[in-house]
Amino acid sequence: MIRTAKRTELIEVAQGRRPADIVVKGGTVVNVYSGEFLRQNVAIYQDAIAYVGEKDVAVDEHTVVIEAEGMYVSPGFIEPHAHPWVLYNPVSVTAKVLPLGTTTTVNDNLFFYLHFGADGFRQLVEDLRTLPGNFFWLVRLVSQADFPGERDWFDPQAIQQLLQMDEVVGTAEVTRWPLLYQGDPFLIDTVEMAKRAGKVVDGHTAGCSYEKLNSIAASGVSACHEAITAEEALHRLRLGLWTTLRHSSLRPDFPEIIRLITEKQVNTQRITMTVDGPHPGFIEREGFVDGLVRKAVELGVPPMTALQMATINAATYLRLDDDIGGIAPGKLADVLLLPDLVTFKPSLVISKGSIVARDGKLLAPLPEIDWNRYVSKKPFLFAKEWLDDERLYRYPHPKPEKPVPVAYFKSNVITERKDVDLPSVDGYADLSSHPGLLYAALIARDGQWVSKAILERFAVDIDGMASTYNTTTELLVIGRNPKAMKAAAKKVYEMGGGVVVMDGGKTVTEIPLPFTGMMTTDHSFDTAVRFHDQLLAVLQERGFPFHDILYTLLFLTCDFLPGLRLTPYGLYDVKRNDIVLPAERVGEKVAK
Repeated sequence: MIRTAKRTELIEVAQGRRPADIVVKGGTVVNVYSGEFLRQNVAIYQDAIAYVGEKDVAVDEHTVVIEAEGMYVSPGFIEPHAHPWVLYNPVSVTAKVLPLGTTTTVNDNLFFYLHFGADGFRQLVEDLRTLPGNFFWLVRLVSQADFPGERDWFDPQAIQQLLQMDEVVGTAEVTRWPLLYQGDPFLIDTVEMAKRAGKVVDGHTAGCSYEKLNSIAASGVSACHEAITAEEALHRLRLGLWTTLRHSSLRPDFPEIIRLITEKQVNTQRITMTVDGPHPGFIEREGFVDGLVRKAVELGVPPMTALQMATINAATYLRLDDDIGGIAPGKLADVLLLPDLVTFKPSLVISKGSIVARDGKLLAPLPEIDWNRYVSKKPFLFAKEWLDDERLYRYPHPKPEKPVPVAYFKSNVITERKDVDLPSVDGYADLSSHPGLLYAALIARDGQWVSKAILERFAVDIDGMASTYNTTTELLVIGRNPKAMKAAAKKVYEMGGGVVVMDGGKTVTEIPLPFTGMMTTDHSFDTAVRFHDQLLAVLQERGFPFHDILYTLLFLTCDFLPGLRLTPYGLYDVKRNDIVLPAERVGEKVAK
């Protein structure tokens, strides 16, 4: 991974025969290898560490000497399981988290691959090579919502080629873990391909029992971040999985799950931490990996242990520990100066041998990405006027004597089925006598199908909203008023993706997300924060009762969480593995 420094030159710097580029002098080095705090100097040459010890190294008039007396010199933080598409984009989120000390992120490629295919994703990797910090990838093997032709889309040959890229360190989570449990040949073969390439296999085993976890571990999965209790985390650890403790905007689980360390006192060498793609407001207010370390220590984890989990443990899991994860000669120079072991907010961030941030401010330049060069393979293929048909948004109910299945939100993302008696008007369910019920329609971007549902406890009263921010990135439309739903859908269509909320014939929120329908193209992280906070406030005013609107929208269209879900095949009952209401095939009506 070291790109510029020659080993012979590093040896010369270590021996005092060549001047260092940067010397961090007199600080307390956090030695995550030995678990010691040592007062030492650190010499950096080009992008690597050349020397760690007590002696003074050679300097010249070009050497930057940083007096670190009273400071802790820590390795840069590592996020092993990032989702760089939660309104923010890879550039804007890097600009935010690098000054907070996260010098390495390992990122999910799902929506980039879905929209741009293998070639487009490869081009994105190329364009992002000049990002400050280390930006790695995990490649998906399947989507989060099965669709016709999915297996062809995730072609093993294409995935094999991506796995050969230096920036790709493994395969991303398979959210439909029962497929691995059942020994699905397609997935098992692809996992084996990754293992042969020396890559990690990230896992997702939400709700998986200890007995079933045995099969998942046997399938080749390396790690899991889905434990929500200390006992579940212990199950994963006992079965040899790298166990990633999560504290995110959707699942702020540290107060419970950290008991794995503070009470059960397990060996922590195979434990890492993740924020698991939090919404922008969470990062703004709680931080990123720095926030995980801070929270862990606040809950009783020793500072050294917390720092090890955020650095060397993650690097070792990712098979990157030869280059990152610690302060040692020959390692990449990712170094933080921490004023204390309470806040863990770095006063200085060095990445790949360059000072990239100081006192929370980014100093490094960001690449200029031409987002328009990426042409989606999932554009809207129908004329905007086609959305004028209000029947698209109504729920069919030709037999009023039969109850209608309603998706009732038990929590932010979990739904359960409730059968509700509703009147029928012209063959469609009438919601006028049932406050709090909303129509929902998922409309294919190619105009070939529409899936429908009725929601309860999503919000009390929304005239109409539309969003491509969901795990299918198709057009999701929600509301009580089909006219307002139509207006919102057409506005999102005009923007090429995004979120719109209509009320009383007026637009109350308009969030353009032209990049895959999930991300702003603005490099300012503040834009993503503003969009998120605005959307959450508008929907909470209208009765949204939960704390993370982005994940509610994201997972309403998935096929792996309990309850009723809108999918390309129709309204799907996940637990029963049953299509409750098949998708309407409307392709022949599309106005080309």
